[in-house]
Amino acid sequence: MTMDSVNPAAKTIPEALFMLFQMTFAIITVALVAGSVADRMRFSAYLWFSVGWFIFAYVPLAHWVWGGGFLASAGVLDFAGGLVVHLSAGVSGLVAAQVLGRRHGYGSENLSPFDPSLAVIGTGLLWVGWFGFNGGSALTVSSRAVMAIIATHLSACAGALTWGAIEWATRRKPSVLGMISGAVAGLGTITPASGFVEPWHAVIIGVIAGLVCFWACTWLKLRFKYDDSLDVFGVHGIGGLTGTLLAGVFAASAIGGTAGLFEGHPQQLLIQLFGVVVTLVWCGGVTFVLLKLVSVFVPLRVSLQQELEGLDISQHGEALQ
Repeated sequence: MTMDSVNPAAKTIPEALFMLFQMTFAIITVALVAGSVADRMRFSAYLWFSVGWFIFAYVPLAHWVWGGGFLASAGVLDFAGGLVVHLSAGVSGLVAAQVLGRRHGYGSENLSPFDPSLAVIGTGLLWVGWFGFNGGSALTVSSRAVMAIIATHLSACAGALTWGAIEWATRRKPSVLGMISGAVAGLGTITPASGFVEPWHAVIIGVIAGLVCFWACTWLKLRFKYDDSLDVFGVHGIGGLTGTLLAGVFAASAIGGTAGLFEGHPQQLLIQLFGVVVTLVWCGGVTFVLLKLVSVFVPLRVSLQQELEGLDISQHGEALQ
């Protein structure tokens, strides 16, 4: 028996509203990829890439996972977009960052955010909006939706505190940028599992998210020297991958009707791994091919002068007053 079955008053959303809801997932996923190539990709090239990526990468993957495709038939769990949104955008962003190359001054100049207060405001908006994404993915007004929202909030809190604690322990200076990075890591990592796990599972997932994503954004990034401008791969990609696997570990049959490793169903973890591999190969491959194809018609990267000037000015004629 699932939690939805004990609530006979649960109401399913209309189909038209469901389609609009799904469109918001598509929009945010394409936008996430831009974070990996910020400050150096030509706007016209990004527009062409976005159209192709939505059609050839996002739509097939969304169908495979949520539309009754082969990943759904295999039993892959992805409640609100660990594969479809976060891992797909993360691996695509990593491929795009490698194809375009590093920013001028990367590794030698301070490329930190211009205004951390704007980043904090953005994270607050994301945090609240995430309740709609994860809770709304229950597609019903039900106890399962409430459980997904609770899991989302707890994981974000745990991720923020964990990231801050690591910075405090290693650098003696916990930063607000680190705390909000940890919060987003917790949000992204709980996303695929939010409708399948209990609240205490969400706390554990948030702690793991803070640890793993901090490692990805520091050691892994420095080790391989890739320039992922906004750490889309480190936070969303690694977070989505980790959360998808942890869904196979902590899934509770009482919440989502599927048991995970902890409830004696280790096969679910292998099923989740299968979904991760398919997403990595498909989205990474499509991204590489699309970028090479777009580059035949439009230069992918702005000139050095335009990059130094700033894309707000060179690409859009706008500047902060």
